[in-house]
Amino acid sequence: MGLFSSSTQTIPISGEIPNHIAVIMDGNGRWARKRFLPRVAGHKRGVETVRDLVKQCAKLNVKYLTLFAFSSENWRRPEDEVSFLMGLFMDALRREVTKLHENNIRLILIGDQSKFNAELVAQIQAAEQLTANNTGLTLTIAANYGGRWDILNATNQMVGNNSNKTNFTEEDLAPYLAMHYAVEPDLFIRTGGEKRVSNFLLWQLAYTEFYFTDTLWPDFDDKAFQLAIQSYQQRERRFGRTSEQLANS
Repeated sequence: MGLFSSSTQTIPISGEIPNHIAVIMDGNGRWARKRFLPRVAGHKRGVETVRDLVKQCAKLNVKYLTLFAFSSENWRRPEDEVSFLMGLFMDALRREVTKLHENNIRLILIGDQSKFNAELVAQIQAAEQLTANNTGLTLTIAANYGGRWDILNATNQMVGNNSNKTNFTEEDLAPYLAMHYAVEPDLFIRTGGEKRVSNFLLWQLAYTEFYFTDTLWPDFDDKAFQLAIQSYQQRERRFGRTSEQLANS
């Protein structure tokens, strides 16, 4: 896709360590409730888990880590929780972007930013510009993102920029997708026990290996991450081929 090939058009190169890991960080509220704390305490603790996971991915030489921070449907949550999440997002950007830059990590935000206030948008742009030339891990935060929004947004842009064309291909659409700069995810992780993709990277997850765990996001430590990696390493990634073809290749 974009600079990289689609898994439905060519066979991606995959190894023992995923090139791209995508994560739905679920279970913050339940983690807090179990401890008789307000839900926001779970979100706050979850930021520490993000920090630890970024370190682990950089250590393993993972090229892309994509985190679902806030979906386009999360606006349906209680107003005070949404307000806290926006504030936490801004605070985390302020505190973490310098560390990311010092560690050669590139930060990209994907999603519809039209609902964000001007201060947050400016902060996002500044963070992206600061880290734009970094060559290590690319950390993508999906905020006010939805997979259907992504596909529709890309389609509208593609059609708008090619008004004289009628028959489009995957290659035509690819540059307009939110994650046109990255290989498709090799491994998708969802914590918290739910087993669904919740409108996350619908186009990009076509041939991704799924890993679901009951572990709540604030408890998703290095050991839990290693279990996910070990599960991935046991998968046979055929991309439409037979096991015999895979062995012969």
